[in-house]
Amino acid sequence: MRQRWFGATRQQVPQLAVEGEIEFPAEPLVLDELDDVRLRTAHEEGTPVVVRADTEEKVLEALARPEVACVLVPTKELTEIDLIGKTYG
Repeated sequence: MRQRWFGATRQQVPQLAVEGEIEFPAEPLVLDELDDVRLRTAHEEGTPVVVRADTEEKVLEALARPEVACVLVPTKELTEIDLIGKTYG
């Protein structure tokens, strides 16, 4: 599983995780949907951002944003998406 930077904590976390099965090294901003203003503000402040996604499309959309450290999904199946294939064809 690829890793992403967790805000300004100097630590990395998995880019995808099943909600409830991961503990973060610091308190993130958790969003239920992408919000440009909140993402930009959190990024500028160094606050880690975690986004919930319950479909493949939402996972891909969230991971396309560099401000997002991790995407939380409800099922293990969503962690097994072929991200490279879906992103680059």
